[in-house]
Amino acid sequence: MSATMPPSHESEAIAVAAERRWTIVVGVIIAVLVLMMIVTGLHWASMPPSRVETIDVKTVHVRGEFVESNLGTAIEADDRVVVRLVAQQYSFEPQCIVVPAETPVTFRATATDAIHGFIIGRTNANTMVVPGFVATFTTSFRRTGEQLMPCHEYCGTGHEAMWARVQVLPRDEFLARARPGERLRCVAR
Repeated sequence: MSATMPPSHESEAIAVAAERRWTIVVGVIIAVLVLMMIVTGLHWASMPPSRVETIDVKTVHVRGEFVESNLGTAIEADDRVVVRLVAQQYSFEPQCIVVPAETPVTFRATATDAIHGFIIGRTNANTMVVPGFVATFTTSFRRTGEQLMPCHEYCGTGHEAMWARVQVLPRDEFLARARPGERLRCVAR
């Protein structure tokens, strides 16, 4: 112990020094995290991801991939199963989607008016749908049956009623119903 300080003052000085060191460490960590957010934000703003696909929301229903006759589930020329859908206040078009079980299914979606999103029942299918952009992801459905697909991004006063259904059919049944160039519709189960 120091001859100039009583024991209680010495332990207080040690505690203050330790607190000061921790304050500096926490401050440095916060500064590094904020700097990382700024650098990442500036980088993404100047160089958006290369897979960004845009679409003209004014003509989405008139021409291109998302015209009404092209919405729904189809088997493409390369044998991929593709679902195209449009989110708009307060509905999904189509309202009911048919997909095969145990098969990769590619979803392509866009919105016409506001940010929407959807999640499909007990699957990992979960995406945001932003006007002017095409959201694309591929998933597989393990179990047959019907699942709900609600909008999970608040889009206005009718948001709570915005949902669709996804019917998952056995692969053989789906392939028996699928016709080249046609869109599958929901069936009574």
